[in-house]
Amino acid sequence: MKNETIQSVLGADAVTGDQLTVAHRAPVSSTRKVYQALHQQIIAGKIEPGSKLKIEELKLKLEAGASPIREALSLLTSDQLVERIDQRGFRTAAVSQAHFQEILTLRCQLEDIALRSSIEHCDDAWRESLQASVTALNKMDREDHARWESLHKAFHLHLISAGQSPILLRFCSQLYDLNIRYRNLASRATHYKQRDVNNEHQLIVDAAVSGDTDTASRLLGQHYTRTGDFLADLLADIGI
Repeated sequence: MKNETIQSVLGADAVTGDQLTVAHRAPVSSTRKVYQALHQQIIAGKIEPGSKLKIEELKLKLEAGASPIREALSLLTSDQLVERIDQRGFRTAAVSQAHFQEILTLRCQLEDIALRSSIEHCDDAWRESLQASVTALNKMDREDHARWESLHKAFHLHLISAGQSPILLRFCSQLYDLNIRYRNLASRATHYKQRDVNNEHQLIVDAAVSGDTDTASRLLGQHYTRTGDFLADLLADIGI
């Protein structure tokens, strides 16, 4: 699947494949700007789960009109990041251990399907792009959180991008965002850095580009469940 398709899933400001600079920003509508701002703040944990999203307050905070804000909030309900409160407005989606475990299970199952299809249909361009993606990610300082996250998501979507299924790619992108929201809520604990995540990524890539589907699938599943187990403990510590 071409970088243009991944770019459409990631958004205008994302980095994909061997693009090592922030993508060119095309003009976007007021609704899109509000959507992107709220999407980022919710995923980053800057707006607490269950917080009421009041139109008048958001108008001042985002310097936008009521209509674009309502439209953006409606879009975010489709992403499962915002909930509609009957006729009384909107709030950020609630969180729970059960919800987190469901996201993790679905992500493992769907990305296993997507990865196997991607390896089956891949070509040399995909292999080169994937290698460029993991190299860029491994070189990035994780303290530059926003850029690392952009490269990290681009890498994981590249793994499954050759599978010729834009619908599945979008589902996986949405699950990624929901999962990352929990990671940000749990915070980045210092002992998490003891994991050699870069090596985990590289081993997945090595198996994928060599066509070893079963090994790549197994390593990706371990990568996700290892993170999931770690986050489940942290979420329990903070009462989620």
